[in-house]
Amino acid sequence: MRTLVIVLATAGGAGYAPVAPGTVGALVALPLVPWIAALRAQSWSLATGLVLVIVVVAIWVAGRAEAIFGQVDHSRIVVDEVAGIAAAALFVPATWVAAGIVFVVFRVFDVVKPFPAGAIDRGVHGGLGVVGDDVVAGVYAGVVTRVLLEVL
Repeated sequence: MRTLVIVLATAGGAGYAPVAPGTVGALVALPLVPWIAALRAQSWSLATGLVLVIVVVAIWVAGRAEAIFGQVDHSRIVVDEVAGIAAAALFVPATWVAAGIVFVVFRVFDVVKPFPAGAIDRGVHGGLGVVGDDVVAGVYAGVVTRVLLEVL
């Protein structure tokens, strides 16, 4: 079980990147954007259910990984970026252009942590705290990307 938690928490090892592991984790998740967005176009409930499963698994894995790595929100834990990118995919079209914009906007929101992401990051412990702020950043990134694509 320990190995499975580490593989999932690090997004297949992306969390071991020596520089910007969160960015690398988000890049690993990028192919999910057009795939989930296309699924959403066919079935909103199926796509939403898939994202919820990703988020729930990410919360569980992140909580276990904190214990394994011996640190709260260890930099190797990047499954939260995967969950955030997946959440963003619910709001955008199924294109690689949308995925690229989501990636950039998500990383900005993941760093800036607009309300309530910052409050979740500071005040919620365990896997929910690790993943919750990224899901908020993902929802914001999806909505902002959708607006940008509509305006441009």
